[in-house]
Formats: sequence, C-alpha cells, structure tokens
Amino acid sequence: MDTESGAPGGEAVAEGAGSPGEAPAAARTIFEDRFESAVRYTELLATAGVQRGLIGPREVPRLWDRHVLNCAVLAELLPAGASLCDVGSGAGLPGIPVALARPDVSVTLLEPLLRRTTFLEEVVRELGLENVTVVRGRAEEMIGKLAVDVVTARAVAPLDRLAGWGMPLLRPHGQMLALKGDSAEQELADNRAGLAKLGAVEWSVISVGEGTLETSTRVIQVKAGESPGGVKAATRRARAARAGRAATGKTPERGRGAGRRRR
Repeated sequence: MDTESGAPGGEAVAEGAGSPGEAPAAARTIFEDRFESAVRYTELLATAGVQRGLIGPREVPRLWDRHVLNCAVLAELLPAGASLCDVGSGAGLPGIPVALARPDVSVTLLEPLLRRTTFLEEVVRELGLENVTVVRGRAEEMIGKLAVDVVTARAVAPLDRLAGWGMPLLRPHGQMLALKGDSAEQELADNRAGLAKLGAVEWSVISVGEGTLETSTRVIQVKAGESPGGVKAATRRARAARAGRAATGKTPERGRGAGRRRR
C-alpha cells in the first residue's frame, strides 16, 4: 500500500485511525483567532499524518497535549517579528503550532524527505498560512543561504549533532530552542564545550507553558554570540556569499580610491 497517497483533507483516512478528541481549553488561549486552524491541523495529523507514516496511530489520542500544545508554547520565547527555521520539521512539529500561535513570526519548515515536505505544503496551503514556507533540504546545505533569528527542533538528534546543524543558521545573537525531555540537563552538561566552539555564549534548560499546560514543555535554550556556528560556519557563509555574487555578476564595491593607479 502506498502510504504517501491521499490528500491531507482526510478523503483517504488511515484504517483504524482514531480521533484526537476535543481541544483542551488551553488551545483557545494559545491560538486565539487561529483556534479553528489549529483544530484542523490536529485533524490532519490524526488522518493523513497517520496514513503517511508521519504520526504513530497510538499518538492520536494525545496529539493535543503531547504534540500540538507542547510545541505551541515555544511562542512564549520568540521576539516580535522574528524569523524561525524548524530543522527536521517532519509533520510540522513544532513549526506549524508556533506559526499558528504567532502569525507575526516568519517560519521556514526545513525537511529533507519528499513525502514529508509534500504533506507540509498541503497543510500550509489548506490552512492558508502566509507566514510559513516549506523548504526541502538539509540544514548543512542551507549555511550561507538561510539566516534566521531562531532555530527550533524536536526529536531530531542528540544535542551535539543538532547544534552542529542548527547554530550555523542563526544570525548573530540568535537562539536555538531544542525541545527535550528528562535528558535535557545531562545533554547540556555533556555538550557545553561543543556549544562554545559553535559560537554559543549562554545556555540553559527552561520550562514554558507553566500555568497554561498541565505539563510544561522543557526546552534547551542556546544563545549565540557574534559568530553562530563558529569559524567553519563563517567560512562557509563567506564562500556562499562569494558564489552568490559570482552567479549574479555583482562584485563588492571598492573603497574610495581603490582603483586609482599610483604615479
């Protein structure tokens, strides 16, 4: 059976797929005028998301609490008008809930697998999310091509690998937000030296959603300094910039008098 077939609107629902149930009261508080869109997104995860193998059937009854709302509360940490890249977005978690909760934030869903980007594009189109862009690719391919204020990730990789992919995509003084569980403190303790080499200047484990959710979301927050990603990332960004100028025929402006001959 082709698990990639079927529209996200639920025309072809996975056999045995359950219902995500009624939205918790917290969903109205978090999503406000985009509440109905959040409900629809959760329905898409429960139907087409299951059918295409993006969500496990056993996760359907806890989609709201464990997935959608758990991700949406990241919005508390975002500055107004920020740009965000969700690395390894998968079914759109946490990127789509954040985009729904914060329409002022520009969200890029970065995902290498075609079946997932197809689903994401269909969801974005159905929900009319004008603040969301879907990009098929890997984070390491985006260095020099994409620079954002915030990088997010959930269940993508251990912190050391995740930081190696995500930190180089940050603008100076940006932040990486990694949703983690009970291992958060230990992962952070084990990787402080590596984070510093990647241009991080501050890191901590924080909780978001307290007072809104029954169980708050644990996040590793890593703040970058002047050179996110370290020396290697800076070199790759410079190389990409030179390649871009060469492709467009543009050259950097010379300083005053740079083209004059000496007599």
